[in-house]
Amino acid sequence: MLARMEVLTAIPDELPSVQAAPLLCAGTTTLGALKNSVAKGGDLVALHGLGGLGHLAVQYVVKLGFKTAVLSRGKEKEQLARQLGAHVYIDTMTQDAAKALLELGGARVILCMAPNSQDISALVGGLGHDGQLIIITFASEMMQLSPMLLMRGRRSISGWIGGNGEDTLRFSLLTGVMPMVEVFPLEQAALAFERMMSAKVHFRAVLKIGENHE
Repeated sequence: MLARMEVLTAIPDELPSVQAAPLLCAGTTTLGALKNSVAKGGDLVALHGLGGLGHLAVQYVVKLGFKTAVLSRGKEKEQLARQLGAHVYIDTMTQDAAKALLELGGARVILCMAPNSQDISALVGGLGHDGQLIIITFASEMMQLSPMLLMRGRRSISGWIGGNGEDTLRFSLLTGVMPMVEVFPLEQAALAFERMMSAKVHFRAVLKIGENHE
């Protein structure tokens, strides 16, 4: 194939391509959003959603030195969140997430990765002073919130996409951040897509080309 040099990223020899693939998409987006946020070491950073984006975001937040809170529906992902290094787990089915974050002092940054506009809107109240809510998921519904929530505490909402692939690969190798993947042979691309769209894939689907499926 032919490709422009400026859009290519060199993958280090010690990093398998199957592991590198999600880092160049979900990894660059989550790490880029965090590194360009207002959060500084020791700040409380909340992560809304623990899926393909979220399981990488938890690792990055911990490695960057932030106090890490994971927000997810139900208790089934709490063990994983804590294994990945989360300091706090908030079950959004049984707790008011915004109130719980305020009790922790208010989040400096809330990274939204679950595509539910209503839930995202409800989290704004959990931001601390000068807090920032960053949306990196595609949610099509309109958001509704009172401007007073933003004015009180000088809170802000922004969106983020993309990042620097080479920086992400280097940082991930240095700190040991790796994605959890479900590998499919190219012949099963349609199945991989179907499982991804139905949220049945194990965090990230990766197509392995030219080799036998393991």
